Amino acid sequence: MGRFATHLCVFFIVLAATSLAAGPIRAASETLDQLYSELADPDNADWPRVQADILREWSRSGSPSMDLLLKRGRDAMNAGDLQAAIEHLTALVDHAPDFAEGWNARATAYYLAGEFGPSVSDIQHVLALNPHHFGALSGYGKILEALGKDDLAKRVYAASLAIHPHQEAIKQALEQLNLKSTGTEL
Repeated sequence: MGRFATHLCVFFIVLAATSLAAGPIRAASETLDQLYSELADPDNADWPRVQADILREWSRSGSPSMDLLLKRGRDAMNAGDLQAAIEHLTALVDHAPDFAEGWNARATAYYLAGEFGPSVSDIQHVLALNPHHFGALSGYGKILEALGKDDLAKRVYAASLAIHPHQEAIKQALEQLNLKSTGTEL
C-alpha cells in the first residue's frame, strides 16, 4: 500500500474518531440518536432489536425506486452475481448520492469482488454521510487487515466497537490482531 493509501487510512480513522467525539456530521433523527445511544451501552441485553431497528432505518432511502435498487443489488449479491450487484448499486448511488446505505452496499459488493480500492472509496462516502456506520468501519478494518495494515485495522475495529460494542466477530478480530502483535501463539 502506497503513501496515499496510508494517508487515506489515517483519514478514515480521524474521521471516525472526530465523528464519535463531535457527533454526527449530519443531524440524525431523534429516533436514530436514541437507538445509537442504546446500542452503545455494553450492558444492553436488547441490543439485537436495537441493531435491527438501526439497520431498518439505514435501509430507507425515502424513495420506493431507490429502495428497489438497493433490494436488487443485495439480492444479486446474495445470489453471487457481483457484477449485477455493482451495476444496480451504481445506479442507486448515481441517483441517490446522499443515501449512505447505497454506498455501503456497493462497498460490500466491491469487497466481495476483491476490489479493495473501490470498496474503500465507497466506505469514505458512507462515513461522510453516516459516521455511526459500524458496518462500514468493520468492513474497512477487514480490508486493512487483509492488506497487512494491522495497527490501522486495530484502530478502525476499536472505532467500530465504540459505536457497537456487541460485535463478537470484530471483538475476536481485534483480539487476534492484539495477540499477533504481542507475539503470543494462538
